[in-house]
Amino acid sequence: MQVTETLNEGLKRGYDIVITAAELDEKVNAKLVEAQPEIEMKGFRKGKVPMPLLKKQFGQRLMGEAMQETIDGAMNKHFEDSGDRPALQPEIKMTNEDWKEGDDINVAMSYEALPEVPEVDMSAIAVEKLVVKADDASVDEALASLAETAQDFDAKDGEAEDKDQVVIDFLGKVDGEAFDGGAAEDYPLVLGSGSFIPGFEEQLIGTKAGDEKNVEVKFPEEYGAENLAGKDAVFEVKVKEVKGPKAAEINDELATKFGAEDLDALKGQIRERLEAEYAGASRQVMKRAMLDKLDELVSFDLPPSLVTAEADQIAHQLWHEENPEVEGHDHDKIEPTEEHTKLAERRVRLGLLLAELGQKAEVEVTEAEMTQAIMNQARQYPGQERAFFDFVRENAQMQQQLRAPIFEDKVIDHIAESAEVTEKEVSKDDLQKAVEALDDE
Repeated sequence: MQVTETLNEGLKRGYDIVITAAELDEKVNAKLVEAQPEIEMKGFRKGKVPMPLLKKQFGQRLMGEAMQETIDGAMNKHFEDSGDRPALQPEIKMTNEDWKEGDDINVAMSYEALPEVPEVDMSAIAVEKLVVKADDASVDEALASLAETAQDFDAKDGEAEDKDQVVIDFLGKVDGEAFDGGAAEDYPLVLGSGSFIPGFEEQLIGTKAGDEKNVEVKFPEEYGAENLAGKDAVFEVKVKEVKGPKAAEINDELATKFGAEDLDALKGQIRERLEAEYAGASRQVMKRAMLDKLDELVSFDLPPSLVTAEADQIAHQLWHEENPEVEGHDHDKIEPTEEHTKLAERRVRLGLLLAELGQKAEVEVTEAEMTQAIMNQARQYPGQERAFFDFVRENAQMQQQLRAPIFEDKVIDHIAESAEVTEKEVSKDDLQKAVEALDDE
């Protein structure tokens, strides 16, 4: 095998690879020798068919397989010898299209190599960690909101209003056929809770006990069950009762409903939960500051293909956010702006850096962490959790989408262990402003 470099410009690489006819013939012969003991042919005992006859009978059939394996082997050996890591799948093209048996194989290979990522002195990174303590007013506010969720409902006459509870039987159909998970009896649904498909609850406002109504909705394009995603559905609904909300009293009895011993214990739990939420928000602020510091510390060439792909994705996503009425993706290509490209460069640079730091630190995402991430996503699709699990298990891209942020957060934790992190106590409002500032950047 001969390898000749044809391009070495920045991260772009090009090579001509010549695989001799002798190498290819050797590969075919090896395959025939491996298969010979199991081959039977009229006039010969099993395993005793002469090699020339085998080659005449099966050589052509094995040639394509041998060519592909030889080219793959040549490519892998090149990366092993050169130490290059391709940013994307290399482009492979056979250049002697008039090839015939007995000729050498000429292959052109091109790719963009991943850059060498420089070492980072993580001790040179200094960031603030905002700390917020939950005050009594915040606890009381959260307690009042919790009491709303524990509210009771009393039967009422008249039409159902927003915040009322309706007890319903329903049967969902797509194209006239009922589907799994689309039916229930005596289901208590609070109107305005957002627990059903968008558009479902609004259509029940104004109904009364005894009413029957066909509710027409469309499943979201990103719905977890692939057989329902983007489909129009009709739910046959029977309203059995309409109930109005009744405020729950804030006392020890309310506390026991939430598993606490008494009201003071419940307040303690709320305080802990609030401070955990504040800590999560504070972490996002610190993470952005840390990424900004990393971005200032490192500079290296970026694979153009990765930057282009990321810029296209950013432009496409932002366009859909600005045009929410367009649900499909059959629109014209959205051309990225200079601002999109600049953001893409930052994301690619930091992505490569974090991947390198994570690899060196042997950071891994555990099965338990992946399962938890899938469960968190599945909660968005009540009644279809199992279908969502199956969808993720069969979709490598979705798995990567869930794994990537977990990996990134674990690398950030690793960096924080070496960085200079200073705690600063601030108010809830100051933390809120810092979080809002993240969206403005």
